[in-house]
Amino acid sequence: MSDSYSDKNVHDEVTELETQSVTAARLFDIRRIIGGLFVVYGVIVTIAGFAASDNDIDKAQGVNINLWTGLGMLILGLFFLAWLKLRPTAPPPPPLEEEPKD
Repeated sequence: MSDSYSDKNVHDEVTELETQSVTAARLFDIRRIIGGLFVVYGVIVTIAGFAASDNDIDKAQGVNINLWTGLGMLILGLFFLAWLKLRPTAPPPPPLEEEPKD
């Protein structure tokens, strides 16, 4: 038996690795990370804004800064996640095969 791969086996393996690479690139897209963090922190800060005491609001000259900042963070995070959903990363173009030189 031969231990070498046939051309078809090598081509199939390369195709599978390219697919996994594209999947990994989409999974770790920076928009997903930034959007997710802004949404999580936005929820936390918004909850802190709803639970703010009158003394906390007086310190901020009458503005519930935690509420407004949290809502802004939520909007920004949702924007990043919507951008990711509407414009996903394009897969890399397949490599061009060179013509054999005679």
